[in-house]
Amino acid sequence: MKTFTLTGGARIGRANATYPFANLYVDENTLKINASLVGNLIFQPQDIISIKPYSLVPIIGKGIKILHRVENYNQHVVFWTMTDPEFVISEIKKTGFLEKTNLHSEKDLTIVQQQKQGGFPLKPFVKIIFTIIWYPLFLYDFIPFFWGNKEGKPFGTGVCTALGLLFTTALLTLISGDFRKLILKEGRTLDDIKKSAIFILLISGIMFTAFLTFALS
Repeated sequence: MKTFTLTGGARIGRANATYPFANLYVDENTLKINASLVGNLIFQPQDIISIKPYSLVPIIGKGIKILHRVENYNQHVVFWTMTDPEFVISEIKKTGFLEKTNLHSEKDLTIVQQQKQGGFPLKPFVKIIFTIIWYPLFLYDFIPFFWGNKEGKPFGTGVCTALGLLFTTALLTLISGDFRKLILKEGRTLDDIKKSAIFILLISGIMFTAFLTFALS
């Protein structure tokens, strides 16, 4: 079975993943876009209406736009690439995937079930918890500083705790299967969010160290 893979970026709805945070995988039966936390999309040939070259900004903003029939996915799906979009489409054709788009064969029910979950890989409660806990921790420092005591520092216990929470969440995601089972939707794996988890781990770790040093100085 011929396959085609490519690293690039992706735009799903209004969310955008820049290079190299998205991967494209195609074989004759599936087309997958793994854009980590931006979204993990999987298509069967029958789901595809068309795949066309797409350009937002000449030279740097080029890719392929995927028009599809999956109701639970955002309709605006673009895979960004540094490669000529026409070449990418030709490679997809070579896998045999596009030849099956007009065939009325039975769908893989496992893929259909995953599509019903939507593209975002985390369970809904994760976003709710972060909204309830994470943002108030920042406000805990910012509100007193900007509205009251100007003699202190805007980065203190709240900001450091928020960054520490983010770092710990990313670390547990990478090392703990039980934690991933808790936060990921059914059928999702570490590979679906690994790039984002590593990026968040590094950035939050650096910021935590910097802000903690600033707060203690």
